[in-house]
Amino acid sequence: MATGTVLVVEDERTLVGILTDYLRREGFRVETAYDGQRGLELWRAARPDLILLDIMLPGLDVLEVARRVRAESTVPIIMLTARDEEVDKLVGLGLGADDYVVKPYSPREVVARVKAVLRRAGGAVEAPTSFAAGSLTVDVGAYEARCAGELLPLTASELRLLAALAREPGRVKRRAELLAAVGDGLADERTVDAHVKNLRRKLGGCRDQLETVRGVGYRLRGG
Repeated sequence: MATGTVLVVEDERTLVGILTDYLRREGFRVETAYDGQRGLELWRAARPDLILLDIMLPGLDVLEVARRVRAESTVPIIMLTARDEEVDKLVGLGLGADDYVVKPYSPREVVARVKAVLRRAGGAVEAPTSFAAGSLTVDVGAYEARCAGELLPLTASELRLLAALAREPGRVKRRAELLAAVGDGLADERTVDAHVKNLRRKLGGCRDQLETVRGVGYRLRGG
């Protein structure tokens, strides 16, 4: 049985009720908010282990909600979106979301993703192993990555992807390999492209080390 607290920030009350029931059956404690401002208040008060955040919220804009959370915390965030356009997915991941779910979805799928993200955040990067590639260092035990000594603001999924590349500098990794490294069997290979785009934005002076090999995948240069 799962444990932990999930904050559901969603304005569709019927959907909130259904998600709450399914999450509680799996052993989660659930806090609910129907707008962005209340979501922020509950996040600060309850300090949940994960946030389910709808991308279309009344009141305080979801982008601002995500920015404020990420300014203070690395709590896992799963974005809920009613549109399947790639832009929604990229926006969500660019804000530091660890996953996204497109409506309509089954409550069981949402619960499965919640468990997968919490499992990755809590146990998938515990091994005290570090890797170096040129100016980049990735320490999965310390849960951090640095470029020339400067700490990089990566999400858990981005850290795992970068670690997979840094383990074998110079070797091209296919999207399927990197998706397996991220650890979400429910996502698709487009998720890898979104993470890579965000990594390039966050890598600072090390961004040129991350290369695209057209038609194949990605690699990290060692120097």
